[in-house]
Amino acid sequence: MLEPIEIAALAGIPGVTHGFFTRQGGVSEGDYSSLNCGIGSKDDRQRVMENRARIAEHIGTTPERLLTCHQIHSATALLVVEPWSIEAQPKADALVTRTPGLALAALAADCAPVLFADRNAKVVAAAHAGWKGALGGIVEATLDVMEEAGARRRDVVAVIGPCISQTAYEVGPEFQAVFTDKNPEYARYFTVPAGRDRAHFDLPNFIADRLHASGIDSVQVVGVCTYANPNRFFSYRRTTHAREPDYGRQISAIMLG
Repeated sequence: MLEPIEIAALAGIPGVTHGFFTRQGGVSEGDYSSLNCGIGSKDDRQRVMENRARIAEHIGTTPERLLTCHQIHSATALLVVEPWSIEAQPKADALVTRTPGLALAALAADCAPVLFADRNAKVVAAAHAGWKGALGGIVEATLDVMEEAGARRRDVVAVIGPCISQTAYEVGPEFQAVFTDKNPEYARYFTVPAGRDRAHFDLPNFIADRLHASGIDSVQVVGVCTYANPNRFFSYRRTTHAREPDYGRQISAIMLG
């Protein structure tokens, strides 16, 4: 059974359907159990496609109209007007549309999925925001494209879905330097826990503050850690620590009806 997390701020917008889906409710097995939606994983392709079909049905569209991109940790956002095949996925990290029936989705396994909707203009978006994309400007690029499609920032709701929490996100000094070299004020997103000698990075609140700085008043953080919840979420970092060979990806999707 699918177990999507639905947020009232998005669910309350007429005509908008969304879900931050967990790893539960699919047909994949083993390390990919069970709702792995990552084409880029080494999971059986037919199982992945069946999982994606279940997501599409839940959202209320067809599998061909559940759209993801080839995510590259960029600041590239695209306006979508028609579906594409899996083989023809464009390289980008955010999708925007005002076309009903197109479900836009982001894949993640510790990075943050961000879903957007304009309350009035009927424009929605889905973004994949890892640290590199967030620092590089993926949420700002998404909002720019939404505006080009007719959205107004004061009317946009943004929700940051399940991702790795600061508690689980230990980083080295060279990682921190990438941020503080760009803006010394970014030091506030790094905290060294008591008894530890390495800083931990706060990805969700970094993204939230970037959204607020971009003129978005309605920002919500789901606040569920992918690393700390192995039964509910895939996690790249957890897989790496366990020395497992590969990992699945959960999906988050939004659609105009």
